[in-house]
Parts: sequence; structure tokens; C-alpha cells
Amino acid sequence: MKIDVLTLFPEMFAPLDHSIVGRAKGLGQVDIGITNFRDFSTNKHHKVDDYPYGGGAGMLLTPQPIFDAFASLDANRPRVIVTTPTGRPFTQQIAEEWAGEDHLVFLCGHYEGFDQRIHDELATDEVSIGDFVLTGGELAAMVMIDATVRLLPDVLGAQASHEDDSFSTGLLEYPHYTRPADFRGLKVPDVLLSGNHARIEAWRREQSLLKTYERRPDLLEAAELTERDKIFLESLRD
Repeated sequence: MKIDVLTLFPEMFAPLDHSIVGRAKGLGQVDIGITNFRDFSTNKHHKVDDYPYGGGAGMLLTPQPIFDAFASLDANRPRVIVTTPTGRPFTQQIAEEWAGEDHLVFLCGHYEGFDQRIHDELATDEVSIGDFVLTGGELAAMVMIDATVRLLPDVLGAQASHEDDSFSTGLLEYPHYTRPADFRGLKVPDVLLSGNHARIEAWRREQSLLKTYERRPDLLEAAELTERDKIFLESLRD
């Protein structure tokens, strides 16, 4: 996969050289290019923003530097993502969809956002990571890149590492435990020590249902539930 980022602050993306994304880069699974679109400004002061027509508070990013920076990319019909609080909410399903793409381009906004012509002519996706406003799109882009790149083949080392992630199955993930079995009187549930894989899987499913019911009941409306799941949920409501 090729990922390009158009930003005013390339230095903010240093964390992508580390952890799982750094591993993916080392494996050759992803190539990430960071471009400062200020370098493409034809303004003598290298300005990239201007006042909005019709008045209003704040400044807008102008089209010219961003259009020219985008044109400089070796891009053949890429997915172009604008980070914006007015976009559709980013989800695990979107990350899974993007992980199948060959080329992603992230446009990181600032000030009051982009001139609308950037949205209209360049963007294929407008995406938000939550109902809040950041000072810029860089952190949002890094969140989405991390969530997507970790799904690429071999990056996590085992396909099953992400198949049971929260939201991948429509439910929140069940709790995990590791050694020691007894830590200062806090014990691992007996079922996990039983060696009975059928019981373990049933317990994990119930724990996922329980956590989702308690924390994100809205997810249950779209989750694929078995008859056994429904009976368990009814027992929680009684």
C-alpha cells in the first residue's frame, strides 16, 4: 500500500516510524510519503490561507497549493481522504475497507478548513474521528493510518490478532488475561484455565455481549446475534 499525506506540519508524523506502522514500513507492506503543501504555494510569502468570501471568522486553506501538491503525487485514482469534523464517523469497518486499497491520500486541514473546491474536486471521502474539533487534521490522519495499516497482511504477525478486535465482530471485545493466574489475590476466571475450548469460546462470547450491553448497547442493534446470544441478552434484561 502507498499512503501520501498532505500537511503543513510534516514533523508531526514522526511517530509513524515506530510501533506497528513502523513494522509495516520495515516489512515493505506500506510506503508513507509526507508532503508539505506550503512548498507548492506560488504566493511570494508562501501563504496557504486567505479570508473567506462573504465574511466570517477565521481563515480558509486556498486551493492552489493543495491542488498542485496533489498533482505532484504519483497517483492513479487514489482514495483521497479529507480529515474534517463534518465528515462521516470513522469506524473499524472503514479501516477494513481502506486496507484493501492500493493508494490512500490524506489531506490535513487547518484554520476554518478547506476551500470547498478542494472537497468537491479532490476528496473521495470526508471522515471524522469524533464529535470534537482538533487544531489540525494531523492527529486524525495518524489515527486512521494506524487503524488501517495494522490490518495489512503479516503486520500483526497473525491474522487472528485483529479478527476479534472490538467492532470487527460488531461487539466489544471480551476481557483478556495472562500469567500469573493469581496476582495478589486477583484470579483469572477458572474457565480460561480449564482447557475446554468450547466453554472458553462460549464464555468469551457472553463476555463480549455483556460488555457491549453495558457500554455500547447501540451496537447490538446491528450485530449479528445467534438465538443463544438473544437468550443471554434477555437474561441480562430480566
